[in-house]
Amino acid sequence: MPSEFVPVGVFSGKHVLAELDGIDPHLLDDEQFLRSTLASTLTEAGATVCDVIAHRFEPQGVTVLAMLSESHASVHTYPEIGAMFVDVFTCGDRADPQEAVRLLADALGTRSMNMSTLQRGRLPVNAGK
Repeated sequence: MPSEFVPVGVFSGKHVLAELDGIDPHLLDDEQFLRSTLASTLTEAGATVCDVIAHRFEPQGVTVLAMLSESHASVHTYPEIGAMFVDVFTCGDRADPQEAVRLLADALGTRSMNMSTLQRGRLPVNAGK
């Protein structure tokens, strides 16, 4: 029985989790700056941004979510301590989530970054050849 689904890629991706520290608290509380900066750094790293939404908390803090053709990205800020969590997951190999996090850290003037990367899914059959 033929499948109605046409394969468009491999079931594989990289999930990057990071903590950024030493950031100007005003930047971490600026919803518009964070929305545009996340979108531009993701695009520069090869991702296709479909939509960006954000929520500003009271008395401070912002969460920004970016829906990507490749998957998703998010940031959650803590202006009171000058820090943020970052999560970028991209399927396939067109976008580079590690580069997206590095570009974001640079744009924010981050003094300290802790980043870990998890390979998810299945590697392509011809990987490493």
